[in-house]
Amino acid sequence: MASVTAHDYAWIRSSSWFRCALDTGYTLTLVRGVTPGDVQRVMAAEPQGTCTGVDALIERQDELLDATDYWEESFISGAFTVLGADEDWTLVLHFDGGVGMQPRFLEALSAGGRAVMHCSNGGKPIHLFYWYEDGELRTTFEGATARNGSTPDALNTVMREVGFALSEEEAASETHVDSKAAVFALAERLTGVRVTEELVRNAEYQLGHVPEAPAEEWTGIVIDVTDAHGERLHREFTREEVDAAVERARAKANAPIVILGPSSPAP
Repeated sequence: MASVTAHDYAWIRSSSWFRCALDTGYTLTLVRGVTPGDVQRVMAAEPQGTCTGVDALIERQDELLDATDYWEESFISGAFTVLGADEDWTLVLHFDGGVGMQPRFLEALSAGGRAVMHCSNGGKPIHLFYWYEDGELRTTFEGATARNGSTPDALNTVMREVGFALSEEEAASETHVDSKAAVFALAERLTGVRVTEELVRNAEYQLGHVPEAPAEEWTGIVIDVTDAHGERLHREFTREEVDAAVERARAKANAPIVILGPSSPAP
């Protein structure tokens, strides 16, 4: 584990399931000391039995999407136990289109322990990494040169060791390293869990249907736009104003259409 680098995860580029993950969007989370069943409960997932192999997990997600004629942010989560550096971890995988593991889940799952997550939103260039420790987001990044969290630089040494360039100067001078493979290696450094093609492909997954997160109550909207000439438009509308405008538009749309002929009096 101590010497693992991005090169140890070169296999992801020839993996059919990982190609699917990048195309459709995925989230992979490792949680220390929490069973698969407890992980699903924290995520408020409805139990869906089990399946063998990642292909079956992908199929269950496809069935969920095919059941509706619109895109929804619920997904099928698959979880199983893996051995890490010091104790059991739970690996959680979902092909969720980029929904990701909600921060409130990661805070709860890492309480008194650790959770490491990486994800992609599918076909678009957003690839994220999160490290939570005892309920706190310690380090997160999209690009390794811009890190955030309560301790954004705590992983700098190990990030360099696995292959990341941490500054624009390093990125320009060093040999290119597959950043997604480096993320897998970084996750292993933090967990001791070696993720392999065979591990993910052949695992027995405990399944759960994670519902959409409830919509947050809103009180208004803000429009703040600056055009190409530097002219700024800033307007704030309360929810009551928005609701009234919607009702006016609905009434206008539902009003009867009057067609005037040539002999009709002018309005």
